[in-house]
Amino acid sequence: MATATDKNLCTICNKERRTVKCEGCSQNFCYNHLENHRQELSKQLDDVEVAHDLFRQTLTEKISQPQKHPLIEQINKWEYESINKIRQTAEEARQFLFKHTTRHITQIEDGLNKLTDQLRQCRQDNDFVEIDVYKWEEQLARLQEELSRPANIRVRQDSTPFITKIDIDVSDKDFIFNARWIHDGITVAGGNGQGNTLNQLYCPWSVFVDDDQTIYIADCYNHRILEWKCSATYGQVVAGGNGEGNRPDQLNGPTDVIVDKESDCLIICDRRNRQVVQWPRRNGTNGQTIISDIDCWSLAMDNNGYLYVSDTDHHEVRRWKMGDTSGTVVAGGNGKGNHLNQFDCPTYIFVDENRSVYVSDQNNHRVMKWMEGTKEGIVVAGSQHQGNDLTQLSCPSGVTVDQLGTVYVVDSWNHRVMCWSKEATQGNVVVGGNEHGEQANQLNHPLGLSFDQKRNLYVTDQNNHRIQKFNIDSSSHS
Repeated sequence: MATATDKNLCTICNKERRTVKCEGCSQNFCYNHLENHRQELSKQLDDVEVAHDLFRQTLTEKISQPQKHPLIEQINKWEYESINKIRQTAEEARQFLFKHTTRHITQIEDGLNKLTDQLRQCRQDNDFVEIDVYKWEEQLARLQEELSRPANIRVRQDSTPFITKIDIDVSDKDFIFNARWIHDGITVAGGNGQGNTLNQLYCPWSVFVDDDQTIYIADCYNHRILEWKCSATYGQVVAGGNGEGNRPDQLNGPTDVIVDKESDCLIICDRRNRQVVQWPRRNGTNGQTIISDIDCWSLAMDNNGYLYVSDTDHHEVRRWKMGDTSGTVVAGGNGKGNHLNQFDCPTYIFVDENRSVYVSDQNNHRVMKWMEGTKEGIVVAGSQHQGNDLTQLSCPSGVTVDQLGTVYVVDSWNHRVMCWSKEATQGNVVVGGNEHGEQANQLNHPLGLSFDQKRNLYVTDQNNHRIQKFNIDSSSHS
């Protein structure tokens, strides 16, 4: 829609004339060129409609021919190359076996010919006794055994993977729009009072959820890591569990655990032993120290396999390349304080795909984001003032961030989990916040949190000695 105005410069001819202002682009056009503008606008609409029709055609082809998806082509290529590799290796093994078998059979035939000559000669001379017959029987039996089951050859399978395994990794990037979680939690581990049996926990500090909903729990005051299968009524000790101590088979107050899928190991904050240890996930009996002399609290690993560790003694977060003996400070490291380049007891951490580090700055009651290479962070949740309104936190703990930059943080002393949208000035309560207690909708000084692949939320309910699962409300998806 256009409106007439007094004389102005025409956008096209640049002459001062009576013009009409286009309400769409806010530019002025004289009557001679207004139609030109409409024609140009109509042409642009034509281009959009052509692009729309082409995209509709492409979409229809994708629907009717799903086998032409580029990832299907990638899978087919992997299949072709893997089969060819297997066939080539099998053929090489057959040819080697044929060659060896031919030589082996020739040796057996030579032995049989010698036995034939002996039998023929003794029969001709009629010169043999019982011991000779027994000897020839044993020789014949050995030849038969060697022919049917050669002693010096077998098929050996190498334990090293021969071909790379592939799977499909689907990331649901729009899961968070309007997402809500059911406020009544389900106890999925512990919940049977404080204790050290396999169905009990004693002040759990953190939880890691694997792809199959198996959870790993840093059972802090039992000095162990528990693996708890989905729907199981008790856990299994996979690290520690041999009392408090500093032997290779012991832990002392573990505060965090993550899974390194590349090495199939657990990485553990062995806090009271001031070390980070690596522990085999399958049948591991001892841990190996990979970082020592560090007041570690929490761990994270980026997509490149670098390990991040929060150090509450030096008020910093360091990044370590696995196998290195020294790390690089990536956040803090400027002493204890409340400036943007400082922390006061950094606890739980999270690293996003851009290697930005999110840190729960516990005693400053805020969550900080440090982008890679920067000298100071920005506040993304809470403030320097402890409190319980929606702009405040009280001793923040576990933290994670979704693909849209929404921060989820355990507000420990407020007994709740909060979420803060990107650039928001206040948060929203996700679960908890109903005073401390042991009911299904209550928490008691929670610490860690984690999401599974379906975006269900898991929280370490420390003083209730349990892990609570809060299912995502499916009706909240847009």
